[in-house]
Amino acid sequence: MSASGWYTMRSMSRDDSVKKAVLRKGTARRVLGYAGPYRRPIVVFLVLVVIDAVLVVASPLILKEIVDKGVIGKDTALVVELALLAGVVAVLDAGLTVVERWLSATLGEGLIYDLRREVFAHVLRQPIAFFTRTQTGALVTRLNSDVIGAQQAFTSVMSNVVSNAVSLVVIVAAMATLSWKLTLAALLLVPLFLIPTRLMGRRLARLARDQMVENADLGTRMTERFNVAGALLVKLFGRPDLEDDEYAQRAVRVRDIGISIAVQRSIFLVGLTLLASIATAIVYGFGGVMAAHGTLTIGTLLALAALLARLYAPLTALSNVRVDVLTALVSFDRVFEVLDLQPLVRAPEHPVALPSGPVGVQVEDVTYSYPAAAEVSLESLETVPTRDTGAGEPVLRGVSFTVQPGEMVALVGPSGAGKTTITGLLSRLYDPVAGCVRVGGVDLRNADPDSLRDTVGVVTQEAHMFHDTIRANLLYAQPNASEQQLEDALRAAQVWELVTRLPYGLDTLVGDRGHRLSGGEKQRLSIARLLLKAPSLVVLDEATAHLDSESEVAVQRALDTALEGRTSVVIAHRLSTVRDADRILVIQNGQVVEEGPHAKLLADGGLYADLYRTQFQEHDDKTRIGQ
Repeated sequence: MSASGWYTMRSMSRDDSVKKAVLRKGTARRVLGYAGPYRRPIVVFLVLVVIDAVLVVASPLILKEIVDKGVIGKDTALVVELALLAGVVAVLDAGLTVVERWLSATLGEGLIYDLRREVFAHVLRQPIAFFTRTQTGALVTRLNSDVIGAQQAFTSVMSNVVSNAVSLVVIVAAMATLSWKLTLAALLLVPLFLIPTRLMGRRLARLARDQMVENADLGTRMTERFNVAGALLVKLFGRPDLEDDEYAQRAVRVRDIGISIAVQRSIFLVGLTLLASIATAIVYGFGGVMAAHGTLTIGTLLALAALLARLYAPLTALSNVRVDVLTALVSFDRVFEVLDLQPLVRAPEHPVALPSGPVGVQVEDVTYSYPAAAEVSLESLETVPTRDTGAGEPVLRGVSFTVQPGEMVALVGPSGAGKTTITGLLSRLYDPVAGCVRVGGVDLRNADPDSLRDTVGVVTQEAHMFHDTIRANLLYAQPNASEQQLEDALRAAQVWELVTRLPYGLDTLVGDRGHRLSGGEKQRLSIARLLLKAPSLVVLDEATAHLDSESEVAVQRALDTALEGRTSVVIAHRLSTVRDADRILVIQNGQVVEEGPHAKLLADGGLYADLYRTQFQEHDDKTRIGQ
């Protein structure tokens, strides 16, 4: 299929419902802003497209001269000259096509690069609440399908609209110059050409939309079943035969839609070919009669037939130009929707570096409520549209406490009391609604982000690992770490012997989310990663909560090394951690209700004493039994 024919078929498959899309004001002007860096290549590209479109009529007109003046006039020299000219035009056309493709690729890929980099960087700076609400697949689509759709505005749509419009004007003008009567007769068939095109276009667009939906459903199902957690769930609870049948039912629909699209396109192309053949027959019929009567030359007749064959493809493509342009603008609009979502946690205009060495922490009258969905997410990126209209109830209410440099403070309290929210504020995953959090005397809202990341190190309940090697996961914390530094960190984290026993040592792949390692092994590797980072403030969010007794002991030894000489805030799980803490903060309903060392709080007989008797004492008994 020719380039114009391919574009025609792709245009026919456009979803006509895009006309109902409401674009935000200023979208088109904003799109032009992205064209600024490519202004000169775009101008050159459009000039070449126009020249290439004009060359469409060159070959038929040369053919006319060859027949009328060369063949009929028996001027062999002229025939040779015109044939050579036709060859030069063909070579020029081929060269222009190559240069156009190069410029098109340069513009398109450059735009994709710019948009992808901007969207990726912007998304990474969104708050954690954004990622907890957003459907990952929908977000990835914005970085892929919608960015590519936006890119087509600068390549396929722009070049084909200009090329087809110029070609159409030049072809009709050339035909009218040769014979306005035959041109009028040929144009009378245009309605018979466009009406089936629009009808078939709607049908193909509906089938294409159904195909995209079914393919997306297949992709989602495979993604859910093929990751480690999903595969494990299927193995433990799934019924293989049922999974096979459900997948087959979806695959059958995709197959049937694919067959329907192929058949419909074939019927459409055959119909177009038939109409074009009828139009050509009319031209040859009436033109032949005119040539026989001497009112039309044979060369002119052949040229008209050749031009007619090139008329309908641009005509069909331009019939859907509005849909093509709107589709490209909608893609841009969906990308802009992500870019316009401003992160709640922003880098300060005048960042302040945190001091080096052990740092203190001051939490001053902090109140925090989780933000409303509209502040942190987009409804179009959520699996189920949200009905949240405002912020939730306060999670923290007037919380104040200090941690001296080198001091360990443990946070205890019932589930949902606000302990994890406090640790999130210390690493500036969130900003308080009221009050402030200071580390090293610096309000974290004014702290330099790089300095903050270097100063605060966090170990969470679930140690996440990228699907890469152990080495790569460790170097993520300190890219310039030497082999000796890696070994020292692994030894300190009580995991060096494990690594040396692995077939490829540090270059062993950990698997998706580190699933090739046990929970204790992953947690110790995460501590090694923390040690490479060498933070001044360590935050532990129940780092041993889901480990067996043996792994818990090994991880605790690693944590003891990690906490040595550092300021630390720990959400306590083990009784020994609580006892070893310099102070314990008891959190209930988002407030600090008790504060002091272990012995004092037990003696006070308050909430901590109740928690000790139920949670900690029971956990201590289980640990002793396990040992």
